[in-house]
Amino acid sequence: MRNKLLSAIKPFLKSLFVFGLILTLTLGHADGALAARTGGRIGGGSFRAPSRTYAPPSRTYAPPSGGYYPAPYPGGGFGGGFGFPLLFPFFGIGGGFGGLFTILIFLGIANFLVSSFRRVGAGDAGEADSLGYGNPKVSVAEVQVGLLAEARGLQGELDELARTSDMSSAIGRAQVLQESTLALLRHPEYWVYGAAESQQTALQAAEAKFNQLALGERSKFTEETLSNVNNQLKAATPKASLPAGSEEAGKLANQAITEGPGEYIIVTILVGAEGNLQLPKINSSDDLRQALRQIGGIGSDRLLAVEILWAPQADGDTLTSDDLMAEYPTLKLV
Repeated sequence: MRNKLLSAIKPFLKSLFVFGLILTLTLGHADGALAARTGGRIGGGSFRAPSRTYAPPSRTYAPPSGGYYPAPYPGGGFGGGFGFPLLFPFFGIGGGFGGLFTILIFLGIANFLVSSFRRVGAGDAGEADSLGYGNPKVSVAEVQVGLLAEARGLQGELDELARTSDMSSAIGRAQVLQESTLALLRHPEYWVYGAAESQQTALQAAEAKFNQLALGERSKFTEETLSNVNNQLKAATPKASLPAGSEEAGKLANQAITEGPGEYIIVTILVGAEGNLQLPKINSSDDLRQALRQIGGIGSDRLLAVEILWAPQADGDTLTSDDLMAEYPTLKLV
């Protein structure tokens, strides 16, 4: 009886053991993935209307010489008229009819002048709208670069920019954008993946689109371990990471460097800029190079907002090929 009971339970115990083993391995892999998703961030700017005013062309209307003279004219009524002082005497028109006819001419000319001024005003408003001063066009663009884990020096450059950059001024934000793209352009030997997109929208809708893209990228981090947003510097020690100076942390960092193409660094550049910014479709390293040059060349007078995000940021963290496929599906091999 006992042997029969054991024989019946054995398949169940075996299935339970296999299920527990799978669950343990899965959770262990998830913990490793969570530990690998620390990120850094540099950002600043706002989507306020441009600080320029529109001055419509000056148009001055000079009426014809002469004027309306209400002095009585012999024979009744008013002599002359609006710019026609000898009109009515020449035709012998006088009395009350001459005065009434003069008033009608005056009203007609006044109506013409009012209509002309209205057309001029409507033309100025239309010209201002066509130039985009009321709600100018803004481009929201994103460039992403996936690099081999050997490009750890790039992480150090981005960390230094986050700690030292002035993100409260337009010039400082433009400088950060240029330095970040320049750091990427200097390491084409580490490029593996790339993606770029840009779209043009009105100023009033640009901020929402920019924030949507930024939040989408930030949500891929389990923790922002280093950030400088509008000169608010924040740094944190990730819970899953070891202290930077420990011996074990150094071993993990060296392991990440030597393990090669199975681990990556991802850098994302987001900008909001006045005017039209057309980025190429990324199908090769040349396309990626052109996109980086275009987005990095935006001047401080056009740049409204910028976000530079990179992962991983903390020492010892890694980004695997599985993470890349799951979180960055738009990347293309370059």
